[in-house]
Amino acid sequence: MPSQNLRRFRLLAATCSLIFAAILCVANANAEHTRSWRQSTYEEFLKGTSTGVTVRSDGRLELSPKFTLLADADASFLWTLRSDPKGVLYAAGGSPAKVFRFDASGKPSKAFESTDLAAQAIAFDSKGNLYVGTSPDGKVYRVSSSGEKSVFFDPKTKYIWDLAFGSDGTLYVATGDKGQIFAVSPDGKSQLYYASDEAHIRVLAFDAKGNLLVGTEPSGRVLRVTKTANAGARKDKEKEPAAQGFVLYETSKREITALAVAPDGNVYAAAIGEKQHAGSQSSTIISTSGGTTTITGGGVISAGGAAAQTPFVPFPPLLSGSIYKIAPDGAPEELWTSRDDVVYSLALTAEGRLLAGTGNNGALLAVDGRGVFAQLAKAGSAQITGITRGPNGKIFLCTANPGKVFSVGPEYEPEGTYESRSFDAGLFSKWGRIDWWSPPPTAPNAKSASNATSSEPRLEFFVRSGNTEDPGKEWSRWYGPYTKPTAVEAPPARFAQWKAVIHDGRYGDGIEWVTLAYLPRNVAPVIDGIAVQDPNVRVQGIVALQSGQQPSVALKNPPAANPTGVIISSSSSPKFEQPPQGFQQKGSQSVLWTAHDDNEDDLRYTVLYRGENEKQWKVLKDKLTEKFYTWDATSLPDGAYYLRIVASDAPSNPTADALTTTRDSERFVIDNTPPTIDRLEATLTTVKTGSEPPFPSVIVKFAVRDTTSSIDRAQYSIDGGDWVMIAPIGSVSDSLEERYEFTPAGELSPGEHSIAVRAYDRFENVGSAKTIVNIPGK
Repeated sequence: MPSQNLRRFRLLAATCSLIFAAILCVANANAEHTRSWRQSTYEEFLKGTSTGVTVRSDGRLELSPKFTLLADADASFLWTLRSDPKGVLYAAGGSPAKVFRFDASGKPSKAFESTDLAAQAIAFDSKGNLYVGTSPDGKVYRVSSSGEKSVFFDPKTKYIWDLAFGSDGTLYVATGDKGQIFAVSPDGKSQLYYASDEAHIRVLAFDAKGNLLVGTEPSGRVLRVTKTANAGARKDKEKEPAAQGFVLYETSKREITALAVAPDGNVYAAAIGEKQHAGSQSSTIISTSGGTTTITGGGVISAGGAAAQTPFVPFPPLLSGSIYKIAPDGAPEELWTSRDDVVYSLALTAEGRLLAGTGNNGALLAVDGRGVFAQLAKAGSAQITGITRGPNGKIFLCTANPGKVFSVGPEYEPEGTYESRSFDAGLFSKWGRIDWWSPPPTAPNAKSASNATSSEPRLEFFVRSGNTEDPGKEWSRWYGPYTKPTAVEAPPARFAQWKAVIHDGRYGDGIEWVTLAYLPRNVAPVIDGIAVQDPNVRVQGIVALQSGQQPSVALKNPPAANPTGVIISSSSSPKFEQPPQGFQQKGSQSVLWTAHDDNEDDLRYTVLYRGENEKQWKVLKDKLTEKFYTWDATSLPDGAYYLRIVASDAPSNPTADALTTTRDSERFVIDNTPPTIDRLEATLTTVKTGSEPPFPSVIVKFAVRDTTSSIDRAQYSIDGGDWVMIAPIGSVSDSLEERYEFTPAGELSPGEHSIAVRAYDRFENVGSAKTIVNIPGK
């Protein structure tokens, strides 16, 4: 057992050494007064403002593809976007149901309009005829190139979600509330192609082999649907499905909102929402030009107080979203997920880069790999609902709330600007060197090749400063441009901001991190509070405790700017403060204090004292690093005293710049002298109880005096027996002098008895005396 205790003690001692070493390292790290503000992460860069600059999730700023508003459609919602065989752009929306055609300049004109609530899906056949699916209880319309409109197919279902043409000219119609797919031939003949167990077939796509892919709701499945072997031989084609489905992947989400198929066979699926238990239903409220609309999880909408069946509107609040990749061999992988953003549309660029349109912040993302994505632009609308690629590689997207159409790339912005967030140095500071890292340029992109050899700088930095949190006209002007790391000219202030201008962006260019050095003006440390401990308390820092031993005294803690024992954040390194521990020790006197320095400088302390009637302060202890001190109180005469704590930041500053501050404690008393007991006497008397004959007893009287502190308590003992507490005359013990009178409990036997008394002052000094009394026989 002793060897086991020894091992425990050595382990504890080693741990304490490591803690002390860590604290010493932190102290050395904080000794450097110049600091740096560094930005290098996605979360930090998102706090800034970018114009033509992309923020990547791996912590890089780079030029964005050119993002241009093409048209502001006359609609609150645009649901989908397609190009006809000639490259003319169309967008469908509502309400009421409309399809817009956009000319080369982006000017919209109405290609289709009906009394239905919304046009949810559009598609084009090989001849350029437009097909429009409307909801609720809608139909599929065909609009010829001359503008003639006719009903092409009526599925007799509530929702038409998506339309897609197969290579043989068959139009596939995705529907809901029964989760069915219809196949319609060019002559308008239809058949039930596939019946799902799901309530809704939400999206359609074709894989590299021409198989139909579908996304469902409410189980969030991606299926491959193929014709059955005897589909063409059946006579009752309209009633029996002609195809069968195979689940490629069932996601953890409720609804598949978009599908995209890459040339290499990879299938990308966007999914949103958490799966609900049976019978539960979510709802949300949106505002439209026609008033207030309530949307339930089942797609039932009440508009203006009247119940109506309407298409599912995919903008419920508080939904999570994910993007999955399904490899050609069927292996699934989650590429991107968010608890705040949801994906409503997917598309692939000509280079194979996956684009995702999100809500409800209207951001366009480029997903480059697992966990790596870039925010290319923000549309200014709440949701990006559709993305399509034009014949020249240009990407188009449509939005909702409000309905707009934008073009993206393929050329990059000729110039982009990024403004950092406002940085608070915490103190009035002098600004130093700005530095950054930009990877060397690689191959130029197609649209900037002519500028690849330009002598103009690719990166320019600017810095400004001010004394308000929000930058404005009261700040300094922008200083720069700085084309290489250098000291900035912005005037000293509490706040600063940097701006980067990227010219002639090339593939792989960017900014990975930026730092700005600053030197806060030195300010004096602050002593937050002083707590003189009760007498006979010793205070220690980190100690190696034996097994089962615990600190025996609860310490008085002074007020503090930060609680002790917590991590204090700083711009450089964290500081760790270990709370001290208290133990009983006769003759000890202790003091605790709290202090902080807004510069986060290392501090040294001096403890001074003086007597109540003295004028000069004497040093009790100097060069302290801890915020506590214990000394032997028996070395000082009895009396009242004051302590003064002096804090200095000299360890972190040149001698000429070091500052100190002082704070005095409240009055406290040192008392090492025991109280004296005067006039102790025992007087015989008789006591009579009932019919019994009287018996002798004793009345004991004495006085207790102390010159420094009040009397705390008194006790007596008969013939060395147990000590018994006695109360003073008047019951309250609170004075420098107290008088006592008592009769010992019980009957004393005849003979000689020793009566001892003792008294304590509040410093636990004890004085004692005794007297002898003889009790006569009966």
